[in-house]
Amino acid sequence: MTAALRRVLTPLTTARAAVGWLTVLVLWAVSDLLTPPVPAVPLLVALAVIVGVIILASTGVVHQAEQLARRLGDPYGSLVLTLSIVMIEVVLICAVMLGPGEHPTIARDSVMAVSMIILNLVVGLCLLVGGLAHGHLQPNRTGVSTYLSLLVVLCMLAFGLPAALGTDGAFRPWQVIAVVAVTLGCYAVFLWRQTGAQAEDFTEVGGAAPVSSPVPGTSGSVRTGDDDAASRPPLGEVLRAHRPELPARLVVLVVSVLPVVLLSHDMAALLDDALGRAGAPPAVAGVLIAGIVFLPESITSLRAARAGRIQRASNLCHGALVSTVGLTIPAVLVIGLLTGQTVVLAESPANLLLLGVTLALSTVALAAPRVTAVHGAAHLVLFTAYGIVVFS
Repeated sequence: MTAALRRVLTPLTTARAAVGWLTVLVLWAVSDLLTPPVPAVPLLVALAVIVGVIILASTGVVHQAEQLARRLGDPYGSLVLTLSIVMIEVVLICAVMLGPGEHPTIARDSVMAVSMIILNLVVGLCLLVGGLAHGHLQPNRTGVSTYLSLLVVLCMLAFGLPAALGTDGAFRPWQVIAVVAVTLGCYAVFLWRQTGAQAEDFTEVGGAAPVSSPVPGTSGSVRTGDDDAASRPPLGEVLRAHRPELPARLVVLVVSVLPVVLLSHDMAALLDDALGRAGAPPAVAGVLIAGIVFLPESITSLRAARAGRIQRASNLCHGALVSTVGLTIPAVLVIGLLTGQTVVLAESPANLLLLGVTLALSTVALAAPRVTAVHGAAHLVLFTAYGIVVFS
């Protein structure tokens, strides 16, 4: 027990968590001084400090997630990181809704920003980095197809159906009940199958040929397959063998990721102030916050892609988005129903067009036997188009 805790609670891990939480406490103590409008110099200093601490804390989250993934294997390791971040994101959005003021579009804007960041920016960078390093990548097409099938349906329910059937972009009460039930049921079936009979569909392709060139700093060829998938013991045996270590790492991961989300929340008002002075659209703040909240998963995904493990990158990216839509939309709809708030989910025609093209491109690109850097470049072009829409 003691040896396991020493492996988890290293001095660097403790320091990262301490810096993150100390910054949260300091910002809480001086919150009155940082109430907008804030003078330009203190505003820039506060933003720089917050972003720096978030990046530091994110590296700790990435480390714990990688250690858990090494012990548990995919899809369980990726699922731990995904659910820990998504659940905190859901709590954050719900807290904003239950706080003072009216925020009818907070869920729509946040989930759309997350969708564009994950599907186009992060996935695009993963395919570009992995393709340049290895020539081509070979995802598990059954697993990726499962993710994208769910995303097509869940995004239609979340953003398309309210525009066609709702009132002023919001569902009617009886429609809310039906949509929440269908969304949660679909997500529950997905988790049941992903962690059960279809677990192998979310692992690296076995027996794949070595990629054309190794990752810099390694010797020999790097396989795209999951090297230890065949010899890995069942999950129950892994949990029993590492009983002290795995719960400790899970606790440390949550403790490390909380400052990332809390600091992002504190940064929202400062960003609104700074972007307002710069004349930037309000939606830019949502994009930046969504990007920072999902920074730990983005870093882990890029590392996996650079190592040629494209299915792990897909598990993190597409799995995170499935969880975001599958949990956030029902949560905000239920809160809106119980509190009488209007929850506007219907998206603009431009964003619906971009989301549809993004899902189509994802389906075409990741259905290919081999994915290359060109596919990644196409996704990055779509993210640039999303930026044009935001600033328009």
